[in-house]
Amino acid sequence: MIGYYAKLFTTTSLTLLLVDAVWLGLVAKGFYAKHLGFLLRSDPNWIAALLFYLVFVVGLLVFVIEPGVRRRSARGVLVRGALFGLVTFSTYDLTNLALLKDWPVIVTAVDLTWGMAMGALVSYVVFLVSRRLN
Repeated sequence: MIGYYAKLFTTTSLTLLLVDAVWLGLVAKGFYAKHLGFLLRSDPNWIAALLFYLVFVVGLLVFVIEPGVRRRSARGVLVRGALFGLVTFSTYDLTNLALLKDWPVIVTAVDLTWGMAMGALVSYVVFLVSRRLN
């Protein structure tokens, strides 16, 4: 049983890193530089980034993937993954929009959309992989 969850954790982590690397490194790199360049660090805080990924992965596993696997519901995984992404990214982006001067609304809109897409995509991929693990 522990081996199964270790495989799910590893699969979720690798899928998330790959999907987000494509997003941040290729698709949206110029977007964030354009809209948030005045806030961006020259060197990312990798410890904070790692902590985000760990928390996000655990959240996906506990609240989305494992319940979806138990119920054998691909649709449920997609919907709950999108909702989990929306809730988690809203916490960050809507707080920034509420509190930070000159926080771009377009960044919030794009981030919320990305959070939903990433949550749904990663959860669905891991759901499909988990069916082969059982």
